Amino acid sequence: MLHKTRGIVFSFTEYRETSLIVKIYTELFGLQSYIVNGVRKKNAKQHVATFQPLTPVDLVVYHKDKPGIQRISEIRPSPPLRDIPFNVVKSTIALFLDEVLCKVVREEEGNPLLFEFIFNSLQQLDVQQPVSADFHLLFLIRLSRHIGFYPIQNHSNDNPFFNLQDGKFQSSIPLHPYYLDEASSTRFAKLIQQSADLSSTLGYGQEEKKVLIENVLEYFRLHIEGFGQVKSHKVLEQIFS
Repeated sequence: MLHKTRGIVFSFTEYRETSLIVKIYTELFGLQSYIVNGVRKKNAKQHVATFQPLTPVDLVVYHKDKPGIQRISEIRPSPPLRDIPFNVVKSTIALFLDEVLCKVVREEEGNPLLFEFIFNSLQQLDVQQPVSADFHLLFLIRLSRHIGFYPIQNHSNDNPFFNLQDGKFQSSIPLHPYYLDEASSTRFAKLIQQSADLSSTLGYGQEEKKVLIENVLEYFRLHIEGFGQVKSHKVLEQIFS
């Protein structure tokens, strides 16, 4: 049966000589794998650029309610990205976001609120001029709200330590190593406060932001099983240095 749905390309791998297996996060069916035949032929109707990570697409798909590779009837970029593919800063941010999303989004069922958040955030990244150097940090905290572990914002002089494991600030150092010191906790609190606006900037220096992104990624590792290591933020550090 054919279905129309919006989607966001997450990744692709080459399959045989001319085909691709593409992972697309869809509005209706969550994360799905699709085979696209003949896309690497010389005169292919579809260009490989359509399947670059975080490309928003309109799809007509054949969908079966069982695990496995699905098939695409029609696909087109919608709306076409105007700046991300050609702007080295934005494309590097997108590379980082895609790496995180591939680790976080695994459900094979629709989640309209999460889809809308990711879709709208990509549109903001594409049009934002100039792009916030903290876009990726703000995005991650917003993302945590949609997947169920948004930190409690109770930072104060009485609660100066952020407990990464419990997701809240507290008065004393916990009896485990997963916490932030007072300076790092203050930076983390400011990130939470400003995360409602993806165009805002935190005003931290490069070394402070290096620590902050490691703090945020550690927070994700503690709350998402199998999250593992993220590498692309090192490229971001070079871009913003």
